[in-house]
Amino acid sequence: MAASGGEQTVSGYIQHHLTNATVGEGFMAVHVDTLAWSVGLGILFLYLFRKAAKSMTAGVPGKFQAAVEIIVEFVDDTVKGTYHGKSPLIAPLALTIFVWVLLMNLMDLVPVDFLPWAAQQIGAAMGYDPHHVYMKVVPTTDVNMTFALSLGVFILMIFYSIKIKGVGGFLKELYAHPFNTPWLYWFNFVLELVSLLAKPLSLSLRLFGNLYAGELIFILIAGTMGLWQLPLHFIWAAFHLLVIPLQAFIFMMLTIVYLSLASEEH
Repeated sequence: MAASGGEQTVSGYIQHHLTNATVGEGFMAVHVDTLAWSVGLGILFLYLFRKAAKSMTAGVPGKFQAAVEIIVEFVDDTVKGTYHGKSPLIAPLALTIFVWVLLMNLMDLVPVDFLPWAAQQIGAAMGYDPHHVYMKVVPTTDVNMTFALSLGVFILMIFYSIKIKGVGGFLKELYAHPFNTPWLYWFNFVLELVSLLAKPLSLSLRLFGNLYAGELIFILIAGTMGLWQLPLHFIWAAFHLLVIPLQAFIFMMLTIVYLSLASEEH
């Protein structure tokens, strides 16, 4: 029975850490923690890069300015080598996606109990039951957030396809490719429609799956080891340092590739 109770306690601990702070029910439910952290990190990105731009010097740059310049040049080179259309929007969009997703992913390195515990103390001071105060601090572990990002990319794909190829050209890509034969138009349309819809779906699930799995391991370490979690936490965090920027880069890179394909004239 003790083992069973321990398992239930660990299970409840994990469930608590995987639950969003939610307002509303059903389709109208809003994950306020995901929105708050994602908007806050977006504002942080704007503040840091604006500060770097305002304090930029022509001489020897400081460490912060050099770091920002490295990121900007890296993204700019990636866009130039990947995007074959002409649009002033793509490079700023790619920079925003990369840095914003990177900042959201970096929240995964914060010890899993620290910020939720702080939220519980604030909730208790406001008269709420601490056990019913939830706080997920990694926005990219919420599939709603990753799907919202990919949906924005999907809308831009449709926009650029229609803008450059026209409505007729966009539709013709759906029904006349790969087999430009009238009696196979229906087959082409089904095939291309599935391929088109799979792009934002795979884009969102890839980011969500990798970050959710990483966060779950942090929670398992904390839930089973208690105060002795820190050595294993830092070991897993060191490995996770490779995953965090890699997933931000993949999301940015696929966004550029999809928009480049949408901008090609056939």
